[in-house]
Amino acid sequence: MYQHLTDKNLALDLVRVTEAGALAAARFYGKGDKEAADKAAVDAMRIAFQGIHVQGTVIIGEGEKDKAPMLYNGEAVGYGDGSEVDVAVDPVEGTSAVANGRMNALSVVGMAKKGGLFNPGRSFYCSKIAVCREAAGVIDINAPVKVNLQAVAKALGKPVGEVNVFVLDKPRHKKLITDIRLAGARVNLHNDGDVAGALMACDPRSHIDLLLGTGGTPEAVITACALKGIGGQILVKFDPQSEEERKNVIEDGFDLDRVLTVDDLVTTDQCFFAATGVTDGEVLEGVRYEGEFAITKSLSTRGRTGTMRYVEAYHNRKKLAKMSSIEY
Repeated sequence: MYQHLTDKNLALDLVRVTEAGALAAARFYGKGDKEAADKAAVDAMRIAFQGIHVQGTVIIGEGEKDKAPMLYNGEAVGYGDGSEVDVAVDPVEGTSAVANGRMNALSVVGMAKKGGLFNPGRSFYCSKIAVCREAAGVIDINAPVKVNLQAVAKALGKPVGEVNVFVLDKPRHKKLITDIRLAGARVNLHNDGDVAGALMACDPRSHIDLLLGTGGTPEAVITACALKGIGGQILVKFDPQSEEERKNVIEDGFDLDRVLTVDDLVTTDQCFFAATGVTDGEVLEGVRYEGEFAITKSLSTRGRTGTMRYVEAYHNRKKLAKMSSIEY
């Protein structure tokens, strides 16, 4: 019973962390300074983590210790008591979106019991496909794009011509975009945010049906934390974008041909995920301001129970200013 209560509290505690990150980053919305938005989120989240009764270690953060003040790989977070956990964090997924006033920027955190999260080492990029629970059993990352689109369409009960695919708008995806269109499906291009893209694919309120393409390996692990609670599937393969990265991935002992599933990326159901919208998006609204209040929308998931919570919070900025050194 004690463990059950502890787990339940952790899910909502993480929301407070992402709320802090989103509130801090949102002050830089549209101001053209993505580094400032990122740093503000990091500083706020580091303080918020101190209120969670865990012994946490960041295994997916923003660089090594010499990159401080970012939340670096290996950094200890949490109050320092309670369960030992691994943490994967992206203070702002979509810093350019914040800086340029675009959509779908999120503050995101994944957490699992110690040893429960896949550590990507020096892998920065992987190819990935993510779908909702209805299509979880029909995708094959090694299959041609057309085959996957037909399988997903059948699972969702719609024609291929009505399938919407989230793709990052990058030069590396030129052939992928062509293949999707030749198969008859619709391409939805986004500048950044493939955690957001995977969440869209699993959200029945969104028009997105699946995510395809090459994105961040760390983001794939964070996404898997969410999908363990939401349901759905993400398949990934290492896809180094430089010879140096390829060499590093092989040196780290990874097989470039191995397909990793959601259960490889997160090996336990004792896992949690939280996201708070920084800018408006299909999954979560961004931070809004009404008088002295800042309003946030967040998503929280818990792997063990499959519980999802949508949290709307009103933050009194005047009172927060008296309690915290962080400007909200």
